Amino acid sequence: MKTRTAFPGLLIASLLGLSLPTLRAATEQKGAPQRLLVASAGGKIAIVSPDGAIEREMKVPGLHDLSLLPNGNLLTQSGWTKTIELDPSGKTVWEYDSAKSNGSAGVPLEVHSVFRLANGNTMIAESGPARLIEVDREGKLQHVIKLKVDRPNKHSDTRLVRPTPAGTYVVAHEMDGKVREYDRDGKIVWEYAVPLFGKKPAGGHGPEGFGNQLFSVVRLENGNTLIGTGNGHSVLEVNPQGEIVWKVEQNDLPGITLAWVTRVERLPNGNTRFGNCHAGPGMPLSIEVDPAKNVVWSYSDFERFGNATVAVDVLPAAR
Repeated sequence: MKTRTAFPGLLIASLLGLSLPTLRAATEQKGAPQRLLVASAGGKIAIVSPDGAIEREMKVPGLHDLSLLPNGNLLTQSGWTKTIELDPSGKTVWEYDSAKSNGSAGVPLEVHSVFRLANGNTMIAESGPARLIEVDREGKLQHVIKLKVDRPNKHSDTRLVRPTPAGTYVVAHEMDGKVREYDRDGKIVWEYAVPLFGKKPAGGHGPEGFGNQLFSVVRLENGNTLIGTGNGHSVLEVNPQGEIVWKVEQNDLPGITLAWVTRVERLPNGNTRFGNCHAGPGMPLSIEVDPAKNVVWSYSDFERFGNATVAVDVLPAAR
């Protein structure tokens, strides 16, 4: 039987001798079917075809962040200290272990965000040391930004971090419940505290929990900031003055309950796509809404990816 490759030519199954394509399981895309890159925090990464078949699958010890690079490689994590890049053959072509490098050896830390910069360096957010580092292909330290952390915790100083068009970084400080924007010198140039909206925090990762432990943040082209509020069960768009100009709340979408909102993305057509983690069976893992908050696409696959899906990205069609 002829098998499909993953994203352009990536033979993930060659890694660790993992699975060949499987038959379609309980999965559903509402709206135009897409080819997807799906990742669970537990360490399962898979390419899912538009018809629901798994084209390729791999496992790593754990991850919160990954991205498809322009050259077709995959930048991701292998556990909570190591960053890896895989080439189209599935070979690890670059890796960096924060637990052993550049002053972090022996320091309690976890990594929850990695990103390839335009200059070829890699940004790595180190919780514990509370810093952003940029390293080159040789693993040499090129830049350090020290982060402000009110409630230090190696597991939750940071979640996702992204560069902005202005050359700054926006950082999701999970435990602090704040977005902070840092310039190259480490100065905080903008800060936003995710509100509790008059509610009391409640424990739990699912819809029953509540808080402001945000997961993701992205600076939009219009200058506003898009936030995935984690256990705040919402997506917020905030202007530079700190005013909420658009939001999706836990029960805004008919038939859908939001739980831990993960990655957020503003699409070129003006729609917003976001992740819905820890929501339980029957709830979509990823949702796309238009500006009027109509659901135009969603992806459900609880049986195969469980309750900890942190990323669902749309991929180019298979060749």
